[in-house]
Amino acid sequence: DFPAGAAPEERWEEARKLFEDGDFVELPVIGSNRGGLVVGWNGLRGFVPASHLVCLAPFLEERERQAELQRLVGARLRLRIIELDAAQSRFVLSERADVLDEDRRRDVLDALSPGDIRPGRVTNLCSFGAFVDLGGVEGLVHVSELSWGRIEHPGDVLKTGQSVDVYVINVDRERGRVGLSLKRLLPDPWQSVNERYQVGQMVDGVVTHIVDFGAFARVEEGLEGLIHVSELADFDVSNPRDVVRVGDTVKAFVISVDGERKRLGLSLRQAGEPFLTG
Repeated sequence: DFPAGAAPEERWEEARKLFEDGDFVELPVIGSNRGGLVVGWNGLRGFVPASHLVCLAPFLEERERQAELQRLVGARLRLRIIELDAAQSRFVLSERADVLDEDRRRDVLDALSPGDIRPGRVTNLCSFGAFVDLGGVEGLVHVSELSWGRIEHPGDVLKTGQSVDVYVINVDRERGRVGLSLKRLLPDPWQSVNERYQVGQMVDGVVTHIVDFGAFARVEEGLEGLIHVSELADFDVSNPRDVVRVGDTVKAFVISVDGERKRLGLSLRQAGEPFLTG
């Protein structure tokens, strides 16, 4: 960064060089407005339109959109200058800007087909999924396609900059959108659940989620069973949290298996005491 006393023309000259070279720069978000984000750099203020933000879902309602923009204040984003007008003291940046030219990007997009398995690099992690660069085109791995198991946030399983292999689900060439999956490169544990689990079997599990009607316990990666509130204890349970907590290790009795509907019923009540093992 420039010293505090650097002349404005020096700052704009540096911005012009970045613009012409197409280099990326990591900048802090210092504010937000209805249209996007304000970033600071060398005493200058730049604008990032909401449409050029990777982690802003297009289907958000206005209130949710503004809340998401406000949440990004204080974050640092990797950006490229896409418009520069020193005379108007204006420069616009993009998080989506591609390093490659449009022709190259189109070639990469045209070469993709559903069913392809491609190497990529994780560029951004958002609440609804992860963006992966496939060599000039970014695709989205929705959070539901990250794992066969329950994922609270993509950051639980991926890191920015990580190299991954992805499965191409769909390609929308007109809109330049690519849907990707990680879990489809792994076997679906539900496909063979009827062969591996039987009614009456005792299993170890970890409580992952508690709801009003019971608790879910992970018995293996990607496979969770429901312990209905009526199967939590020998007595009436009004609040499942009175019996188990997230993270508890339990011994459970298998009471139903339905691979087609992806359902596994478990019971602590029928498992005997003690059902808590950790």
